[in-house]
Amino acid sequence: MRYLLWLIKFLLFVLLFGFAMHNAEPISLKFFLGYIWQAPLALVLLVFFVAGVALGLLAALGQMVKLRRELVGLRKELRIRNAPAQPVAPDPLLEQPRDAV
Repeated sequence: MRYLLWLIKFLLFVLLFGFAMHNAEPISLKFFLGYIWQAPLALVLLVFFVAGVALGLLAALGQMVKLRRELVGLRKELRIRNAPAQPVAPDPLLEQPRDAV
């Protein structure tokens, strides 16, 4: 199984490397105010893919924090619910007499 995973990883690397090599010609991205960025197409695609992943994780961060807080609260509630009750001290007047040994 381990060799199969290495083979799949190697084939994916070769496929992506071939894609990058066939798209190595520079392209121009034109931004506002006359700013132009020239870079290979594969690099531009990689930068925008990474930026999309980062924005997606940032968008999900609020929900993850909310769920983490809820989980902490539920664990605290479970710990309190499962904690043994405080033992009540027996009334010394109602205690059975102890044998003096």
